[in-house]
Amino acid sequence: MYKRQTLEQLIRPTGFFRAKAKSLIGLSAALRDRFDGEVPGRIADLVSLPGVGRKTANVVLGNAFGVPGVTVDTHFGRLVRRWKWTDAEDAEKVEADVCALFPKSEWTMLSHRVIFHGRRVCHSRRPACGACPIAPLCPSYGEGETDPEKAKKLLKYELGGQPGQRLKPPPDYPGPPGRPLGAE
Repeated sequence: MYKRQTLEQLIRPTGFFRAKAKSLIGLSAALRDRFDGEVPGRIADLVSLPGVGRKTANVVLGNAFGVPGVTVDTHFGRLVRRWKWTDAEDAEKVEADVCALFPKSEWTMLSHRVIFHGRRVCHSRRPACGACPIAPLCPSYGEGETDPEKAKKLLKYELGGQPGQRLKPPPDYPGPPGRPLGAE
């Protein structure tokens, strides 16, 4: 069993490592004491665990248990409001509004794709509108850089903290991958 300081050092690069270490210790104790060491497969049980909210619960359910869910993080919320799928700010309301628009079988992968797009193309302050593969469908086109060459420079595919590595978009992602690192 890790001592708290050892755990903190292991997770330090993730940020807020002290609070996360406390949550992880509480989470592991709750899993041991309340769920016989097993991760529960119901949202009500998951959100009862220390440090677990609806966002994390939906990620766990969708990816570990195959139970569809919409994961509303800051990227997801920003994009679905830009796309006029909802005008809600509250994550649970955003989740409900988006769930009403798509078949349940699509919710988990929709979440991944929207979040991926928000992290790499449709950024909060400077969206890369001119390099966006779904620009013709976007009601907010023009909020960001529309010049294709300038917009391409805004695309983010590099894996944070891992120089020399690039993320590969999913095979069905409609945009081109970023240029290789070091390429001018």
